[in-house]
Amino acid sequence: MNLSTLRAPKGSTANKKRVGRGMGSGMGKTSTRGHKGQRSRSGSRMMRGFEGGQMPLHRRVPKRGFNNIFRQEYQIVNLDTLATLGLKDVTPETLKAAGVIRKASEPVKILGDGELKSALTIRAHRFSKSAQEKITAAGGKFEYIGGAPVEKKAPVPRPVKPAAAPKAEAKAEAKAEGKTEEKSAPKAEAKAEKKPKKKPE
Repeated sequence: MNLSTLRAPKGSTANKKRVGRGMGSGMGKTSTRGHKGQRSRSGSRMMRGFEGGQMPLHRRVPKRGFNNIFRQEYQIVNLDTLATLGLKDVTPETLKAAGVIRKASEPVKILGDGELKSALTIRAHRFSKSAQEKITAAGGKFEYIGGAPVEKKAPVPRPVKPAAAPKAEAKAEAKAEGKTEEKSAPKAEAKAEKKPKKKPE
């Protein structure tokens, strides 16, 4: 056997379907598109899941709740479980070896159910507040894998502009009225001058 005798398995490759080659091509004169209709036209395109105008399946199926696609799943371990292991240094690898968690590669979270009577050094991805307090109270310490979580800062409220004082508004209105009166006064005088005086009888 050599490279010149190698062949692909039967049926693994197929020739591209060439349409528009006439009646003798086996595809007929309409090139497998049928007669008339939307799909027979060039450039036809339909939305994925389109069912001819009737209510499509993805709209007929009822929806419930909300699925967060960015949710982070943790493997949960409580303190009472750690107390029964008899370990001084707790890591995801030692928990996997003890059969407490399934995978050492997935994140682990320690919760505060139970009590610790001995000092333990625990390394995990997340700790609850009650777990942190109980670990330190027993003389142990906890270490974050991948860094401690960053606390989200509360949004700073935008400063609200104080409302304009009523006195300032009154002054502005008075100024505007005075200007309009000044403008109208010369116009009235000009009209009076234009009017011809009546001759005495």
